[in-house]
Amino acid sequence: MNTFVNDLKREFKGYNTQRFLKDLLAGFTVAAVALPLALAFGVSSGADAAAGMITAIIAGIVIGGLSGASYQISGPTGAMSAILIGLSATYGLQGVFVASLMSGIILMLASVFKVGRIVSFIPSSVVTGFTSGIAIIIAAGQIDNFFGTTSSGTNLIEKLASYGQLGFSIDGMTLLFGAMVVGIMIIWPKKWQSVFPSSLAAILIALTFHMLLPYEVKEVGAIPSTLLPDVRLFMDQIPWSNMQNLIMPAISIAALGMIESLLCGASASKMKNEPLHADRELLAQGIGNTILPFFGGVPATAAIARTSVAIKAGGQTHLVSMIHSLVLLASMFLLGPYMSKIPMAALAGVLMMTAWRMNEWKEIHHMFDKKLKTNLAQFFTTMIATIVFDLTIAIFIGILVSCILFIVNNSDLSISVEDVDFKRLDKDLKYSHEQTKLIYLSGPMFFATQGKIKQVLKASITEAEALIFSMRGVPSIDQNGVQELNDIATGCKKQHIRVILCGVSASVMNQLERYEILESFDNIVWDAIEAITYLDGIYHEEERSI
Repeated sequence: MNTFVNDLKREFKGYNTQRFLKDLLAGFTVAAVALPLALAFGVSSGADAAAGMITAIIAGIVIGGLSGASYQISGPTGAMSAILIGLSATYGLQGVFVASLMSGIILMLASVFKVGRIVSFIPSSVVTGFTSGIAIIIAAGQIDNFFGTTSSGTNLIEKLASYGQLGFSIDGMTLLFGAMVVGIMIIWPKKWQSVFPSSLAAILIALTFHMLLPYEVKEVGAIPSTLLPDVRLFMDQIPWSNMQNLIMPAISIAALGMIESLLCGASASKMKNEPLHADRELLAQGIGNTILPFFGGVPATAAIARTSVAIKAGGQTHLVSMIHSLVLLASMFLLGPYMSKIPMAALAGVLMMTAWRMNEWKEIHHMFDKKLKTNLAQFFTTMIATIVFDLTIAIFIGILVSCILFIVNNSDLSISVEDVDFKRLDKDLKYSHEQTKLIYLSGPMFFATQGKIKQVLKASITEAEALIFSMRGVPSIDQNGVQELNDIATGCKKQHIRVILCGVSASVMNQLERYEILESFDNIVWDAIEAITYLDGIYHEEERSI
């Protein structure tokens, strides 16, 4: 708390009317962007537009006020709505509220135990695949609202499969409004975007046409002028007996809140050159998501779109988030009757375009253009897992695949078998050493490479009197690698073949000593030249003894 207070003092040091006007303008600009998204994400979460508005308002004040940086703007997001739609279908809104409460507690505990640093270990390709998977879920979840069709099921696969039974009957007028919004957002000039967001313009144009045309389409519905709607969480209505079923959804919500918020902060901190206090951000997210259910809101997280708008609009302090919330609150009270008339197809169009723009197309194009097979494997695995499973499992699978690919890509043990090259020796030898073989090893020796040396020796060496293993390129060795070397040395000793190691690093030597196999080798020397010289001396002594 002391650190937070001191940071606020530095943030508002020299604060004046000019800086306040920048915050005010940025707040209005962010609100213009957030308004249609709040309505859309509220609906796509399985709740209603009012829930999205309430989420944006409360999150902007509570989370924005306590945030780990001055620029973070939180609210309902597309990624979160993709998780909530399935949760609400299974457990209803009360299940969403309870899971949100639990996720808030988890986030606060994550802040206390400084878990946020784990996010930095997630590969960028995994995050990109996860984001694309979420985008597909969002877009597919709006098919009914966009086309006027009907589906059934609790997840994406079931809904898409249900069209085979229920049919895909398109309502022309509904499609018209959805296509109109998409078209406007596509052709909207970029230079106008900073002044008047394309999503807000498209919603207003669609609303105007809807009010003028004599055709009926599905509408958003009533927007209550209150922050305490009838449908919200009450302490005496918490389903304690069903809590165990909501633990995994709560963990998924908390994990997503952590990932989105910290990645958003990492990206935005570069834009504003201001560090993000990760643990404080998680604490703010935790407090906000603990409070939101009691106001009928859905889980919130930091949103990169709104955050980047705040920075580009010249936002100075935490006040930007609060001002944006107050503008949304005024809009809910003053414009509620008009917002209730917005066609659902129009919001579906906004979500369709949002889903498209969520994809990190530059990163995806780079992976395909450069044929980065490992990155593509991580990307597609995580994307498919996100669609088929939930967030927690998808991230786990993505990281697991990344670890496996890393092991595969870095487990290549290069083995080269060569004869003695006398040209590289600076001393005369008494013997030809035609039956002395040099085996150069390069790469880690562990369970994934076990047996590879034996295979190469069997294929490349028919007769030998001595084997010299050059291990300067072996950075590490595990029990399996040690066992293979021991087996080779033991087998060679039975055939009266000498085995010498050279260039052994300290870490590898430590492992050989630990497993007590040094006696299996005839000698361990510094380099191959010393090994050959040693053999030359041994042969000479043997000849003299004969």
